[in-house]
Amino acid sequence: MRNSLALLLRRTTVGALALAGMWAPPTGALAAAPVTASAREAGSIPFTQRYRALQHGGIVRAANVSITCRTPRSNDRFSPSTAPSCPTARKGATGVNGDFDMTYVDVDKDPNTYNSSRAEVLVPKGSRVSYARLYWGGNLRVGEQKPPKDNGRVLVAEPGGEYKEVLADTVVGHRVAHGADAFQASADVTRLVRKSGPGLYTVAQVNVAMGRSTAGAWGGWTLVVAYENLKQPLRHLAVWDGFNALKSGARQDVRLRGMRFPAGAGGRAGLVTYDGDHGATGDTFTLTTTRAPRRTKATALTNSANPRNDVLNSTISEPGASKPKRVPAYAPTLGYDSDVFDLGTGLRRGGDQLAFRVVSQRDRVWAGVLFVAVDAQR
Repeated sequence: MRNSLALLLRRTTVGALALAGMWAPPTGALAAAPVTASAREAGSIPFTQRYRALQHGGIVRAANVSITCRTPRSNDRFSPSTAPSCPTARKGATGVNGDFDMTYVDVDKDPNTYNSSRAEVLVPKGSRVSYARLYWGGNLRVGEQKPPKDNGRVLVAEPGGEYKEVLADTVVGHRVAHGADAFQASADVTRLVRKSGPGLYTVAQVNVAMGRSTAGAWGGWTLVVAYENLKQPLRHLAVWDGFNALKSGARQDVRLRGMRFPAGAGGRAGLVTYDGDHGATGDTFTLTTTRAPRRTKATALTNSANPRNDVLNSTISEPGASKPKRVPAYAPTLGYDSDVFDLGTGLRRGGDQLAFRVVSQRDRVWAGVLFVAVDAQR
């Protein structure tokens, strides 16, 4: 059960993290003016560059969901005969959040939090954190209606630490559309992650509604961490964010200029979106590169968890054998995507510009974050 904020603040260690005075921006970082928990809101926020650097190192991310399906009683009216069971859906069966009565994920055993989940920041040994930003979002209107006043506030506990209050430091995206009351907020947490280092981070109190509706309940968080490591290749690093609703062929384009990379370069890109449905095909994520005087053909980005025609399919995934831990680690998230894709085939010709495009044909989704790490031309 949710307790009052006053009780929560009395019983947990709380330190408000605001942007001003908390970190020395690395070269290329774009600083936003700090605001309070009642952050200004906008229905649509264009994608803009949040951070950029040219350095030896890379970008990692930790992510998890704040809400999941509830195992119903045998006579539960929220159990459609055509839907898979909740345990089956969590293991990968085709099912969408609108099929289920959804309830909070709460792993911390703290009676003062009503949702919480964990994920690992897996930074290579010997690295220094250059920049870290936490993104969180959800649907406020499902079986219940959550007030938007808490959109700009979450609790974060570093590995082995206690909860600290984190407040949004920039405009919060908040729009009622497609049957949902959707939002995304974010905050700079560079100082916290730099001091605390790698390990499992817990994020609690994401403002998300539980219950069941046609639009479905969804919500989660992603912590994006850029790091410097002299043993790794020189790379272009960039983080972009915004908040735009996509439906019926709508698209989100992000063009990164001045990122010169050699033929055969390596790279990765991460994408965070909300309310993608597993099995609702027609959504794609593509990369086009430019090498003067011509552009290459678009490369469809995909991985083992994301078919090229169903990229927004409720997964948290990334390439490679080293997988960050998550608690819980549900295969389909039922409404939250935070995926990392290998760009190798799309970079084979070299170039100096990257253009990413997200298209949704059937899913009603919100695009939130794009981050990129690409080998640089020396």
